[in-house]
Amino acid sequence: QVHLVESGGGLVQAGGSLRLSCAASGRTFSSYDMGWFRQAPGKEREFVAVISNSGRYSYYADSVKGRFTISRDNTKNTVYLHMNSMKPEDMAVYYCAADSRWAPSSWPRRGDLELWGQGTLVTVSS
Repeated sequence: QVHLVESGGGLVQAGGSLRLSCAASGRTFSSYDMGWFRQAPGKEREFVAVISNSGRYSYYADSVKGRFTISRDNTKNTVYLHMNSMKPEDMAVYYCAADSRWAPSSWPRRGDLELWGQGTLVTVSS
């Protein structure tokens, strides 16, 4: 079983950058597609980005495309979310997710992923 622990959240000014990390325990990390969702106060959880288990494919929500980059290091069992040019609307709790069943391209339509982290809060000041 893989467990996910996010880190790197915090306070950032609009226009600034932040990097989130998601460390996974277990020896099967490279079997999982990994990604990020977020949930802002009073809003539904939404897809942010996903990267395939090999790192070859990645997909992004339109709202973050060109500003956020997802990457992974299978030797460190870690997935990252590099967030640049941040906006107040990026403020949310960010959740790391893992799944080995569904195609990464389907993640924007799915909430039933196998594994979830506890979340890390990102605050963006204007």
